[in-house]
Amino acid sequence: MNNVIPKPSVPAPDIVRCAYMEIVVTDLAKSREFYVDLLGLHVTEEDENNIYLRSLEEFIHHNLVLRKGPIAAVAAFAYRVKSPAEVDAAEAYYKELGCRTERRKDGFTKGIGDSVRVEDPLGFPYEFFYDVEHVERLTQRYDLYSAGELVRLDHFNQVTPDVPRGRKYLEDLGFRVSEDIQDSDGVSYAVWMHRKQTVHDTALTGGNGPRMHHVAFATHEKHNIIQICDKMGALRISDRIERGPGRHGVSNAFYLYILDPDGHRIEIYTQDYYTGDPDNPTITWDVHDNQRRDWWGNPVVPSWYTEASLVLDLDGNPQPVIERMDKSEMAVTVGADGFSYTRKDGAPEGDRTGFKLGAQL
Repeated sequence: MNNVIPKPSVPAPDIVRCAYMEIVVTDLAKSREFYVDLLGLHVTEEDENNIYLRSLEEFIHHNLVLRKGPIAAVAAFAYRVKSPAEVDAAEAYYKELGCRTERRKDGFTKGIGDSVRVEDPLGFPYEFFYDVEHVERLTQRYDLYSAGELVRLDHFNQVTPDVPRGRKYLEDLGFRVSEDIQDSDGVSYAVWMHRKQTVHDTALTGGNGPRMHHVAFATHEKHNIIQICDKMGALRISDRIERGPGRHGVSNAFYLYILDPDGHRIEIYTQDYYTGDPDNPTITWDVHDNQRRDWWGNPVVPSWYTEASLVLDLDGNPQPVIERMDKSEMAVTVGADGFSYTRKDGAPEGDRTGFKLGAQL
């Protein structure tokens, strides 16, 4: 591991934001109940094999595609770029990296035009596009606004066995680091990276991969998240609540993690912070600080570290999962050999230890 991915000589595509994810589900009807009836995502279009969903504030055709298939997996992590020319730039960039690419002028999904999909150096299926079909933005459709309304797609989270390698690759692609988790030896366990002016458009979590850890949708307020919990309890599906609700240390966001019928993990997320200034400081957290993952110090369930969704290659086959060789975050913080702290020994009450502001790594 740690073999460096060379930076291409051609410019990286100018990425605006994470825009949609395409996931494969094994039972389309059950998935529709979860994403539409429970979470309230809005159906833009559907047929016997696909459902195209969007959040309240979105004006492009979709933020999530549910595609019926034989195995639950992720088919695309899709990013919108700044202009049609940036699709050309993305294709050239990944060809120089030696990655497999596929270009479709009519797009890979309905509502999306000229696009390129790649098998990136980490094994993930990335897509880059500009041309889209505009649909009604529902921000003033208060008749449709639910108590747990999901208002926008916020980020992806990817599991990879070599976080430093992935970090450099994404920085070369134009992503900036907002926060990371390290130990005293400088081993990186996770990194949060952004293009839009929030904490992240994607994050890299250390573990066996490539796999998709979660896709996150934002709400306006934390009470929207609590409503989703109440609704799941009322429907007797609280066993699909994997973790939370709680407050993250990393990102400062209020969170909830739930599992769809195929085990795909969805985060409901709100109240992170602005990162748009060019000198926005990186926050580095100690891997042993138990407030990094949960600000209230609650332990993280082991499944959150070990379980994740498969990802597909461009032929629709699952990518092989490579084992992480460095010690895992779970191994050093969970179980008899793990330890954590809220205050280091001798630190005064109220001292916020465990992270360093301005650590530009």
